Amino acid sequence: MPAHDPATELKTVRQSIAHAAVLATRKPEYVTLIAVSKTQQPDAILPLLAAGQRDFGENRVQEAEAKWPALRADYPDTVLHLIGQLQSNKAEDAVTLFDAIHSVDRPSLVAALGKAMDKTGKRPACFIQVNIGEEDQKGGCAIGDLPALLAAANDAGLPVAGLMAIPPADTEAAPYFALLAKLARESGLAGLSMGMSSDFETAVMIGATHVRVGSALFGARS
Repeated sequence: MPAHDPATELKTVRQSIAHAAVLATRKPEYVTLIAVSKTQQPDAILPLLAAGQRDFGENRVQEAEAKWPALRADYPDTVLHLIGQLQSNKAEDAVTLFDAIHSVDRPSLVAALGKAMDKTGKRPACFIQVNIGEEDQKGGCAIGDLPALLAAANDAGLPVAGLMAIPPADTEAAPYFALLAKLARESGLAGLSMGMSSDFETAVMIGATHVRVGSALFGARS
């Protein structure tokens, strides 16, 4: 069996994004591919950087702090996305390190991020995470709470770029993507962070502006 080659997988994923975008009469360049590098060591990430990939997603602040400063020394144009749940006490660390935060989901975190942005002068793009499948175990604000959370984010000075969601596992994702797109339109937001390795093409066809792809690039996690 040939060795896994992230650079080859990157080309394949980019082609799939472009194909889905064209089918939906969208421009492929309007879709940002976020390579989900959580749990990956630098030697697994470097081939993607060398192949021109620049947007990467991490789940934990501490893990990102341990590996990205050195990687960014060689690739300073890297764009880092925090895609995992964020504790309010880590807000300042996240604002300092990341260029985008995809998991803003509650008023206490909005307040913490607003203070951190005022203190550091950095204003990473923020996506409001919606619990689109109303799952107890998942992060994200309830659909009914979205207008109030958006208002709080605007009051706190957060640069809200769009909405983010993770549909329920083992179900057809398209209806959930369509619902998130509808909520974004109603909220006047252009950004849609949705779609992962198993369903990113569907997400692109429904309007995703950011897809978060891990295993399709790096192989299945052990």
